[in-house]
Amino acid sequence: MSELSHLGADGRARMVDVGAKAESERRARARARLRMSPETARLVERGEGPKGEVLGVARLAGVQGAKQTATLIPLAHPLPLSFVDVEASVDIDGGLVELVAEARTVGRTGVEMEAMAAATVAALTVYDMVKGVERGVRIEDVVLLEKTGGKSDYRLEESAGG
Repeated sequence: MSELSHLGADGRARMVDVGAKAESERRARARARLRMSPETARLVERGEGPKGEVLGVARLAGVQGAKQTATLIPLAHPLPLSFVDVEASVDIDGGLVELVAEARTVGRTGVEMEAMAAATVAALTVYDMVKGVERGVRIEDVVLLEKTGGKSDYRLEESAGG
């Protein structure tokens, strides 16, 4: 494992200097999953949450979350995002809502944090919109699925159970 890039020689946290890096196309995808009862998942899928249509609002919140990443994460660079999207799927029987966010930019640093922020904020929004029906909803498995561009690419190796 390489050393932490956000630590200076004196051990203090710092923003990484990316000024000498070449600009390139960057893309990242992240996922967040929520566990809930099948009954609540059915409401989500039907768009009948107590606060209204859940997934559309969650997708918009995810886009907004990606755009606010540099405000939320102290050492993240503000990025000119060229694309952000959040896709949602519901497994009613399994009580699972899955949100997959994608972020893209052309820049000197990656968009992993933006994709993860989008997935996480979308998940928090689902929770907020269904908490009146079920308080025990769990946000779980927030993970970077893949990133391309820059020095190296990454893809999550998942087991058959995913």
